[in-house]
Amino acid sequence: MEIHIAAAGDMLIQRRINHESEGFNQVRDLLFKADARFINLETTVHNGEFFANRFSGGSYLRISPETLEDVKAYGFNIVSFANNHSMDFSHAGLMETKKHIDNFGFVNAGAGANLDEASAPSYLETKNGRVAIISVVATMDSTIGSDEALAGKQSRRFIGRPGVNGLRIDGHVEVTKDQFDVIKEVAQLSQINAQLDIERAEGYHPPLKAGTVNLKNIKFELSDRTKYVTHPNKEDMQRIEKAIFVAKKQADCVLVSVHSHELSGDKKENPADFLVEFAHNCIDAGAHAIIGHGPHLLRPVEIYKGCPIFYSLGDFVIHNECIPFAPEDMYASQGLNSDDTMFDLFKNRSKDFTRGLMRDRRMLESVIANFDFKDGKITNIVLTPIELNFDKEIWQSGNPRISYNHNIIERLSDMSISFNTKIKLDAHGNGIIEI
Repeated sequence: MEIHIAAAGDMLIQRRINHESEGFNQVRDLLFKADARFINLETTVHNGEFFANRFSGGSYLRISPETLEDVKAYGFNIVSFANNHSMDFSHAGLMETKKHIDNFGFVNAGAGANLDEASAPSYLETKNGRVAIISVVATMDSTIGSDEALAGKQSRRFIGRPGVNGLRIDGHVEVTKDQFDVIKEVAQLSQINAQLDIERAEGYHPPLKAGTVNLKNIKFELSDRTKYVTHPNKEDMQRIEKAIFVAKKQADCVLVSVHSHELSGDKKENPADFLVEFAHNCIDAGAHAIIGHGPHLLRPVEIYKGCPIFYSLGDFVIHNECIPFAPEDMYASQGLNSDDTMFDLFKNRSKDFTRGLMRDRRMLESVIANFDFKDGKITNIVLTPIELNFDKEIWQSGNPRISYNHNIIERLSDMSISFNTKIKLDAHGNGIIEI
């Protein structure tokens, strides 16, 4: 049997969507052709009864439970909500979100009451086969509160900690001898590491290896080049690979969802080095496709060992300036307070509506990936371009419709060349990937 899969990127939904609005039926009909239909739900789900966390994913995102009806109306049946907004309203908000997602019948993964629950595969039963989903979120990104969002393991005496299935990032900066000597001198003269050095001597931190110097939490290593180097954390990678092993024994097709904002170089389109390594490791462990999201724009597609890696599918829905209410912390981040309006907040943050996600056309142009799985292999991949009404008023923009703008696929094709991926336009304006 052949399983047809459809995957979209970020659904940052903050208002209801009219099911008779422009483009809704076309997009819904496209998605309903698939057996498994994936989306990253980038919001919390509750009625605003929880306190705001100390940190957020950049905005404090929340929808009322009935808004999930719109997610279901598009046809999605697999949801990840492991992302940088999972903990916007702390542990209670996360668990309430999971409760409502469960109640609506969405297969979901990536967050839960403890690490075992958050990291476990979930399964969708379809008429053509069983699909497993494992969801992961990278946690070096400062917008997720570092490691504070990570789910915790249970022990024999204590319950686990709610949170996300995190992929920590091991990073350091390689520097030349001259650069290393300057950094070492700065560290010594400023005594920036004094407390860490005392704690290390007391046994609370591992010793530094030779050729390494720290400035607080930034590690510099002696090298013959200058480069920021990142790798997936080994412990987290092993846990995720174990989940893939389990899923492959229980399902026909294994999907891995990964939420990551980090980049390499100086372009947002470039996936970070650790993310490429992570995706390859997952496929080596038995995953059949990697579905990336997070930076709110398209990133390259790679075909690795016959399996697709979508480093980011961009936005499916983005209502980033339609948030009706915000906690005091969000106002304070803009030098305002809750006596001001949300209009004032967004006007200030966007520099009088001249910058930000909603001002960048790339954030409102993306694709829906459709691919077929048969006899253990991906057989074909079609990318349908969508656009999210960039030129409309803010309360009208952000919802998807099928696009006939060839520039979307052409731009994705150009950025995927570096991964040796060939994407061709068909007669309907879709992108066809050669496997």
